[in-house]
Amino acid sequence: MLDFFSIFSKGGIVLWCFQGAGVSESFTGPVNALIRSVILQERSGNNSFTHNALSLKYKLDNEFELVFVVGFQKILTLTYVDKFIDDVQLHFRDRYKNELEQRGALKFLLNNFEFGDDFHRLLREAEVSSKAKAPASMRNFNESEKSKKTVKSMIETKDGDKSKEQGGKKSKNAKKEAESGGDQAKAASQTASKKAVENGNEGLTQEEIIERNRAKFISKQLGGGKAEKPSKSPKPQKPKGKVNRVWDMSGKSIGELDYSGTNGNNSSDAQNQDPDATAEPLIQVDSMKGDLRGVDYESSDDDDDDEDEVVQEEERVVVANTKKGAKKGGFGGMFGMLKGLVGSKNLTQEDMEPVLEKMRDHLIAKNVAAEISSQLCNSVAKKLEGKVMGTFTTVASTVKQALQDSLVQILQPKRRVDILRDVLEARSQRKPFVITFCGVNGVGKSTNLAKISYWLIENGFTVLIAACDTFRAGAVEQLRTHQRRLNSLHPLEKHGGQPAVQLFEKGYGKDAAGIAMEAIAFARNQVFDVVLIDTAGRMQDNGPLMTALAKLIAVNTPDLVLFVGEALVGNEAVDQLVKFNQALADHSKTDKPRLIDGIVLTKFDTIDDKVGAAISMTYITGQPIVFVGTGQTYSDLRSLNARAVVSALMKA
Repeated sequence: MLDFFSIFSKGGIVLWCFQGAGVSESFTGPVNALIRSVILQERSGNNSFTHNALSLKYKLDNEFELVFVVGFQKILTLTYVDKFIDDVQLHFRDRYKNELEQRGALKFLLNNFEFGDDFHRLLREAEVSSKAKAPASMRNFNESEKSKKTVKSMIETKDGDKSKEQGGKKSKNAKKEAESGGDQAKAASQTASKKAVENGNEGLTQEEIIERNRAKFISKQLGGGKAEKPSKSPKPQKPKGKVNRVWDMSGKSIGELDYSGTNGNNSSDAQNQDPDATAEPLIQVDSMKGDLRGVDYESSDDDDDDEDEVVQEEERVVVANTKKGAKKGGFGGMFGMLKGLVGSKNLTQEDMEPVLEKMRDHLIAKNVAAEISSQLCNSVAKKLEGKVMGTFTTVASTVKQALQDSLVQILQPKRRVDILRDVLEARSQRKPFVITFCGVNGVGKSTNLAKISYWLIENGFTVLIAACDTFRAGAVEQLRTHQRRLNSLHPLEKHGGQPAVQLFEKGYGKDAAGIAMEAIAFARNQVFDVVLIDTAGRMQDNGPLMTALAKLIAVNTPDLVLFVGEALVGNEAVDQLVKFNQALADHSKTDKPRLIDGIVLTKFDTIDDKVGAAISMTYITGQPIVFVGTGQTYSDLRSLNARAVVSALMKA
């Protein structure tokens, strides 16, 4: 059943391994993938991992820095694996405790771990226990109660018919009695109502009756002695005729409303481009050369105050827990408090649970998706369980530091996306570097595409914008406006008489994949350095539009696929990224489909310290956040500073 079982240290030394009969492939590939994708990336919240056709289960032993991994075919449903790996961990620890407690890295190389007999015994016990708890099989027909019935018992006898007739007669008599009883009840209710009307007091006292009559008399005197009649419903008014609408600019001539001369891409009209240059007073040309600056957060004194409050609260908890011991002995309180602070015991799940619960709520309040928050806290718990606390450290400070390290590790990408280096490499090969932008509606794809164009122009590259959003009205005009403003900020003289950015568009209602293909061919012929493909916004549940996006990416094979998402989302970020990646994988015709390569996080200046969307997006895709939009001007583009974001996230 099992393909392999491996026990190795976190330093990479294999202590013992088992490989199933008939398994020829080495298990180093799946185990290395587990180490790279899960253990090193701090994603150990879930103890399972899938690699090709194998399903891997693992368990971390933080006291002795060991990892236990079992692998089996993912089409199999082995219910005993979780308990089995726990049993193996306990037996291995108990048997080789003295060897594992030795100091130094050579302790694993000098000792011989013969664990084969114990392993096979535990495996047999686990398999037998799983078979013993197997669900009971269904009964056959002979074991059921229906098989014991005979034909005679199912035939109705004459007595049964008589009883039916008698029952029918009884039912008729019962109906008559019910009718007579109903008449009597009606008569009784009528007499009771007459008595109530005659008395009119409804169980009130004499004084209450007098007060009620006095109130009636006063209301009659005020109302003119006549009871008010209910107002009739108003008659529906007849609809008025249609009134001509008067527009504000109706008096002006049509010629004054014609802006077609300035709305085109006529670069010779310098008079119309000068106002665009002055329209951005905050932009400083040549201010974005080189790599982008990282997102910064100013550290405030509130963080120190919050940490002091947490420490004081923990000290109060420790003292409160040790007061009971102080009553028994004179030095019980002091020794109990020192025992709570000095690293004298291993951390357990019960010790960390209250702190992790607060951390989970804190992450959710900071806009991290609820599912991601739970997985992060579970990962920290598995990372710390069994470790010995440092001297004079508290549980909260230990858990917080571990969570902070995990968040920094998650935000730091597995691979670094260096667009300037890649563009230079593509230029040396005489081909354009192609970037595709995708995302849901209204997140700022076109705006941030213009910011990235400005950054590339600042670094001396020529840009071609492909208008592949042929669905939204005004999408092409928006890109044309950005093109005109960018060219006004970077005159032709600085780029050898050629415009720094051009727009390739074919209008509306056309095939986006075909427009992108023509734009790439045009950029190759005209020697453009970068092609930026703007796509239509689409919801992750829209099947036809997701199919069209997958077709565009599969046909044109861009060098970089960037997902544009806003920093305001919480749980929705998980759904968007998962379904975008799933759609790209489902509609791809290759064995290795092209998925999202990076993330552009927009509207980052609107969320203060609620930066949890960055954690959610990076955790789901495992891809880096390449750009961060921090404002409404072309220069408001930054790179992600992982430590600054984590400090804002951990800020109380």
